[in-house]
Amino acid sequence: MLMLTVLRNTQETPLVLIVDDEQTQQLFMRRVMEKEGYRVMEAANGEECLALCQQQTPDIILIDALMPVMDGFACCAQLKTQPETKQIPVLMITSLEDKQSVNKAFEVGAIDYVTKPIHWPVLLQRVRRIIKEAQLYKELLESQAANEKLLLNTFPKPIVERLKKVEWVIADQFENVSVLFADMVGFTRLASQISPTELILKLNSIFSEFDQLTERYGLEKIKTIGDGYMVASGLPTPREDNADAMLEMALAMQETIEKIGNQTRESLKLRIGINSGPVVAGVIGIKKFSYDLWGDTVNTASRMEKYGFPGCIQVTEATYKQLSKKHLFTAREAIDIKGKGKMKTFLLDFKEYKKNAV
Repeated sequence: MLMLTVLRNTQETPLVLIVDDEQTQQLFMRRVMEKEGYRVMEAANGEECLALCQQQTPDIILIDALMPVMDGFACCAQLKTQPETKQIPVLMITSLEDKQSVNKAFEVGAIDYVTKPIHWPVLLQRVRRIIKEAQLYKELLESQAANEKLLLNTFPKPIVERLKKVEWVIADQFENVSVLFADMVGFTRLASQISPTELILKLNSIFSEFDQLTERYGLEKIKTIGDGYMVASGLPTPREDNADAMLEMALAMQETIEKIGNQTRESLKLRIGINSGPVVAGVIGIKKFSYDLWGDTVNTASRMEKYGFPGCIQVTEATYKQLSKKHLFTAREAIDIKGKGKMKTFLLDFKEYKKNAV
């Protein structure tokens, strides 16, 4: 029969699972553990122990070595094969004092053992120590997970793996990457009409939508610059369809900003520029690290945005040649781009695109 005795409702109170087929021994252990302030679960054999652990994870298992149905050795070995229970510390309780049994307990994964008849102060001391060590280990894992999440929010996953290997100088050359710059036309005027809090909330709401789009299309958000947004396609993992993926991203961004504008009745439009070509990418900084891009490809992509039009997507000839949907664009007359001279570019008007798509 399975029985659960709860001393306190607080989740911080350690939970002890006692596994013993002798009811008198089980009663004594329960009273000692409850007096210490622990919550207690009980099982009469290894099978019941395994079933209970599927329902709730104890902080420690005190298990008798010799029991019917499934003994402590077999149960402990089974616990250590399951991902959800392998980290639970097991303390083996046995009347066997020979070294062979002690060695077997450690071989199947027990962290410690005590012998019968139990010396209660010794058992309590070991339980306290094991629970404390388990809590410290859990805190360490949670801290590592938090750090990992923070890194993944800052860098692409392949870059995080390289940083974890203490590769402090990260600089890579990519031969063909598409870079997008987007700027919200009308946002500066709007910013002067609302409070700083409203401004940040609105900007965060829009950029959060864009962040989800980068996840959907497998792209890398590089950074935000004021009300501007920069994305790269084809790094840190190269992809042949980087230009097509970036176009899908750009169209989705235009769709998103139009939807938000309709919902809030605000006149917001995106000016988007895209260029493709070689870039250098790497991690810079001492205290505040960032993953950034350099090269003429990046500068030209920025120019495409600045020389574009609200509600439109402007691409260079280098990007246009790689696109599978060239028919969506109209060639512009060569325009004089600062630092580049006359350039042939191609334009997609999102409003016209939607009309033709219907």
